[in-house]
Amino acid sequence: MRRQAITAIGTTAGLCAVPPPPLKSGTSLFLDLDGTLLELIDRPDQVVADENLRGTLGRLHERLEGRVAIVSGRSLAQLDSILGPVARLLALSGSHGGECRVHGTAVSRPRPPQLDRAAEDLRAFARRHEGMLLEEKTLGVALHYRLAPQLAQEARRRALALAERLELFLQEGSMMVELRPRGHDKGTAISHMMEIAPLVQAMPVFAGDDLTDEAGFAAARDHGGYGILIGKERPSAARYRLRDPAAVRAWLKEFAG
Repeated sequence: MRRQAITAIGTTAGLCAVPPPPLKSGTSLFLDLDGTLLELIDRPDQVVADENLRGTLGRLHERLEGRVAIVSGRSLAQLDSILGPVARLLALSGSHGGECRVHGTAVSRPRPPQLDRAAEDLRAFARRHEGMLLEEKTLGVALHYRLAPQLAQEARRRALALAERLELFLQEGSMMVELRPRGHDKGTAISHMMEIAPLVQAMPVFAGDDLTDEAGFAAARDHGGYGILIGKERPSAARYRLRDPAAVRAWLKEFAG
């Protein structure tokens, strides 16, 4: 097995159970979307932000003077669709750091041709198995098995074989596996955006729920801030924890009003 094909947590800080302190004005706030601001659902293609969340994000944007970013595995196009008009106010990083939009200017890494071959293979695999859902992104292709948990090992083996053969990165997440180009993650996304005004020179705070967010927690820590794990306790580079998206939104509303 070629180790470079598989993600890892890296540096961890043990279990975290303490809730975060109140959000402060001198913060650059980075937020994952699925499982952090919105509950995970069986059909990821049906996720949409409600008006309360959109309003909270808009008020956070004002109170933090533009220092609010969504850092997601979703593509920028998906984020625009899910969040609606408020997405244009926020800094966005999509595709696990492969895409970025700040101040209305978007940049994206090129899509490697082998990703199309991986998508074709996984599309055929999904068609043969009821409950298997394929999510195609600008810089990734994800196989969701939440509706077919008995196929988890088979989905992982399929994705691993493709990752090794096509030299792609295998990213495991909550009831899913994703293939994407190497060389970027949520940690590199946060580090990049921390160099751009107005996010620069403010303490970074990143909230996320999945293994894909661990690199972001480490980046926030390395830039003098901290991470917040959403969900059950587990080994993590995050310093604090909130139990679920409802708790995250309550914490944000305490500051946003």
